[in-house]
Amino acid sequence: MYSLNRATIIGNLTRDPELKQIPSGQSVCSFAVATNRAWTGKDGAKQEATEFHNVVAWARLAEICSQYLAKGRKVYIEGRLQTRDWEGQDGVRRYRTEIVAENMIILDKAGASSGGAMPRPAATPSAFVPPQAPAVSDPAPNPDDEIKIEDIPF
Repeated sequence: MYSLNRATIIGNLTRDPELKQIPSGQSVCSFAVATNRAWTGKDGAKQEATEFHNVVAWARLAEICSQYLAKGRKVYIEGRLQTRDWEGQDGVRRYRTEIVAENMIILDKAGASSGGAMPRPAATPSAFVPPQAPAVSDPAPNPDDEIKIEDIPF
């Protein structure tokens, strides 16, 4: 019997990514992404809700996320759900569910949401350079707008 553990979200970073090295030397990057949804309640009033997702990326993807992402950037994240548990200093058992990223696509222009230019990678043969979107007269979408299925570019 097979099982499936997939998570796919499109949203905006709520904070700048944090890159760390674990003792083995492997890179790990953590950040959070907010997703919004809107619906009309039974009374006809528009309702809105925001969910916050913790995301962790490892190895080369961690380095790429740290280099190109910033608070406010719109991203597509694909990965798997993982729940960690630990005992806090107060003796209480704590749990955290995260998306372990396996794929990340930047959905806005560099600097469009973060207010500045994004850093460029060092010139190495293996440096990742995301494709540049053609110039469009439409401004980048507002991070506060709801995501509509017909707006997804794929």
